[in-house]
Order: sequence, then C-alpha cells, then structure tokens
Amino acid sequence: MQGQPPDPAARPRRTRRPGRHPVRLRLHRQPPPPMTCDDSPGGTATGPGGTCAEAGGEISGPIDDWGPTPTPAGLFRLVPVTIERDLPLLTTWMNDPAVAAYWDLSGPPAVTAEHLRAQLDGEGHSVPCMGVLDGTPMSYWEIYRADLDPLAHHYPARPHDSGLHLLLGTAGARGRGLGSILLRAVADLVLDRRPASARVLAEPDLRNVPSVAAFLSAGFRFSAEVDLPAKRAALVIRDRSLRHLM
Repeated sequence: MQGQPPDPAARPRRTRRPGRHPVRLRLHRQPPPPMTCDDSPGGTATGPGGTCAEAGGEISGPIDDWGPTPTPAGLFRLVPVTIERDLPLLTTWMNDPAVAAYWDLSGPPAVTAEHLRAQLDGEGHSVPCMGVLDGTPMSYWEIYRADLDPLAHHYPARPHDSGLHLLLGTAGARGRGLGSILLRAVADLVLDRRPASARVLAEPDLRNVPSVAAFLSAGFRFSAEVDLPAKRAALVIRDRSLRHLM
C-alpha cells in the first residue's frame, strides 16, 4: 500500500534494477537459499495428486484459476497482468504522487513495463496481478515466494513463505478501510491455494502508518522491525494457524 512520506525529498531513490519496487527488496536474480519442500529437512509438501508442491519455486497453480472470492466490499478476483492490456492503467497509477513516493516507478510506460517483465519473464517466484472488484480493475498486487526473495536474507525465512504487495490504484479506494478488507481476503486466498505455505507476510515502510495499520486490521501480526536497503520496514505476518482468531 502507499501514501505520501513525511519528507519526500529526504527519501533516497533506489538504484534501478530488474524486479521489485523501491520500498522492498526486488527481485529474484540473486541465488535463493536452498529449500526443501517442507519445513523438515528432506521432507516433502504433498499437493494434489501426491506430488511435491511448488518444488521449482513457482506459485502453485495458475492464479487465474484461483477464482473470485466474496468480500464485504464485493466480489474480488486476482487477474494475472498482461502488459498489452494493463500497462496504460498501471502507468497512470504509478505516476500518482502518493504511489510514486513508495513504488518509485513513475515515468513513461517503459519504466513500469520493465518492472513487470522482470517478473513475467522470471522463474515464477513473483506473479503481478490486477485486483478486480465487482468487475472493475482497482488495485495492483504481487504474490511472491518470500523464501526465495532477497528479503529472506533479512528475516528468519521458512520454506514456502508467501509475500504480498498491494497498490490501491484510485484515490477513492484509499482511506476507507478497503485495503484491510482486500488484504485479509487475498492473504486467506493465498493460504487456501498454497497448502505448503504456513504464513503470508509483508514489509510495509514503517513511515507509511496507514499501510501498517491496514495490515494489522487485516489480521496480520507485527513481528519485527527490519532494516532493508531502501527503508526500515515493519515485518507483518498472517499465520495459517491463527487466521480464524485474528
């Protein structure tokens, strides 16, 4: 999620590289730590058909097969990004000053296109998606393997940890609790569709108070403060074992 920082001029700009956005570690070109298919050494996480789920690091199953999920705000669906279809709208969103302050992808369409292609042409560790509410595209999401991300070098990662990023595209969608509703819905959708994943995490900028509050209202728990190259972040986690209690 995004918001205007207290002092935009003081915020260091990232050095551009393929993949992730400026307020978190991006992307998957660094060698990941070795992982097995479950949390136990040499174990396997068995998915449908008895196969080892996500052994290659991909997000399990095509996200467009995950289907819609009902929320208090309406029927919500994740639709994987197609550059030809979605680039104009995403470029508009990325040039909103409130978004640019945290995503650092303002500029011509080629800037956003490069960011998307780094994921689409990668190994399937991160899937960029449009969030569609009642038939209207209104948000941008990244569903990613946090255990295979450079972020894993900054916290005690577990095999198959999932991660989320959210951008609410329109100003009218912000500041009215919609982010919390969708974060809870998508986190639970990830847990439902990724049986090998025991938790979903995120690392919003500590200065982005509305974003941190939205995650906490969505049933994530505060875990730690983490120093990342471009920010000091709040590591927040939604645990499968606690999802019905929070």
